[in-house]
Amino acid sequence: MDSGPQGPLGTPESGGKPPNWQEAKTFYDNLAPKKKPKSPKPQNAITIAVSSRALFRMEEEQRIYKEKGVEEYVRYQLEHENEPLSPGPAFPFVRALEAVNSRLRELYPDSEDLFDIVLMTNNHAQVGVRLINSINHYNLFIERFCMTGGNSPICYLKAYHTNLYLSSDAEKVSEAIGEGIAAATVFSPSKDVAVPQSQLRVAFDGDAVLFSDESEQIVKAHGLDMFFEHEKTYENKPLAQGPLKGFLEALGRLQKKFYSKGLRMECPIRTYLVTARSAASSGARALKTLRSWGLETDEALFLAGAPKGPLLEKIRPHIFFDDQMFHVTGAQEMGTVAAHVPYGVAQAPRRTAPEKQAPPAAQ
Repeated sequence: MDSGPQGPLGTPESGGKPPNWQEAKTFYDNLAPKKKPKSPKPQNAITIAVSSRALFRMEEEQRIYKEKGVEEYVRYQLEHENEPLSPGPAFPFVRALEAVNSRLRELYPDSEDLFDIVLMTNNHAQVGVRLINSINHYNLFIERFCMTGGNSPICYLKAYHTNLYLSSDAEKVSEAIGEGIAAATVFSPSKDVAVPQSQLRVAFDGDAVLFSDESEQIVKAHGLDMFFEHEKTYENKPLAQGPLKGFLEALGRLQKKFYSKGLRMECPIRTYLVTARSAASSGARALKTLRSWGLETDEALFLAGAPKGPLLEKIRPHIFFDDQMFHVTGAQEMGTVAAHVPYGVAQAPRRTAPEKQAPPAAQ
């Protein structure tokens, strides 16, 4: 039976002529999705686990879940699965990670010492199509998904070799910190501030973020005067590590790969220590602690108790980590994506009531 004229590998455009293999290859290359780089092995990568509600804005979806329940939520997501979700607070950070990866692949084509993004969510698997469509819409390189259908994803973080977990769910973040995993609750800024496209900027508070809360315990128990005396006495004794020390260490490892190519001034990663400490009375111990770890930040900003928000507005980091909600709120107001690290003595003793537990609502 005559099936009509055939084009390259069976397409009708060739009018029955023998296939031209170069044309056929071009034809199918154009049909196929653009090739993305290969994912690094988890044990070699710096793994950033991010929840769906940190990566995308899902306020309407969350409202439907809370007011109408799981089934209505899933139905809504299925009906809208071809509509991409809007970028959420962690989106610029993820974009910047990918920009760093692009530079690393240019300099070290065979290296797997790269950032690897994992979408970690308690969404039901049926919602996955919309998440995949949204990721492809923005051409993000996120190959690893973990959708737990209502169960907490925290138990999977270590299996994914997670170096940092970002979520909008404070309960999940506290759970991860309790498991010894660097984690923070991400908040959207109150206004839009443009961030760099080609340089990842990460700002850290010191105590109870990079360092332990040892010094904050002194302040809480004995006041500032005793704190200053304590820091002077123990200036040469390194502070114990805080929950995000390992993430700064990972950033420093990648920075050194650029430095070894003579690109210190053009490095696409820049780190900041933004601390309420005073340089004269307590700054030396912070810097000496970093030195004892073999680490550094590109900039160290000692504010002596002044608000951090205005300075962060000038830095324009992709993310700022702090253990105190007062500073997180101040950063938000100035347009910074701020992340709360629930660690140390500064945390309120009371816990807010957990939200309704369910599969689709994602952290």
